[in-house]
Amino acid sequence: MDRAAKVKDDLASRSRHATLRWASFDGGDLTSVRLPQLWFTRCSFRGTDLRQATLDGCHFKLCDLHGADLRGASMRGVTLAGCDLTGADLRGADLTGARLSRVLTGTPPHGLTDTTGAKLDNAVLRDLRLDQVIGWPVAR
Repeated sequence: MDRAAKVKDDLASRSRHATLRWASFDGGDLTSVRLPQLWFTRCSFRGTDLRQATLDGCHFKLCDLHGADLRGASMRGVTLAGCDLTGADLRGADLTGARLSRVLTGTPPHGLTDTTGAKLDNAVLRDLRLDQVIGWPVAR
């Protein structure tokens, strides 16, 4: 079993609402992974391939998703608080009921979610909630 398959299996087998802290998935292949509403804190997904992933109900706090490929991902009800989505590809992603917000760090603008340069063509943005997000609205 290759490394990508092991990482996918490890994540998918975790219990619902399990928390991961300071983990790095940078540049990894997590295509089509199905996550059981995991909580990520200060994790890095820089350049990670998350195409067609099911991330419904997951929570991301202070995570780095800079340049992540989330095309076609299901992100229904996901929370992204204080995350870096700079240059992320969210084309065709379903963000229904998602929340992009801030984390109180005491040193603004640190703690704000940044969507600068994110691609949102054909993304589903129904009931999307935004709270002090940098780079929004994104040209679609």
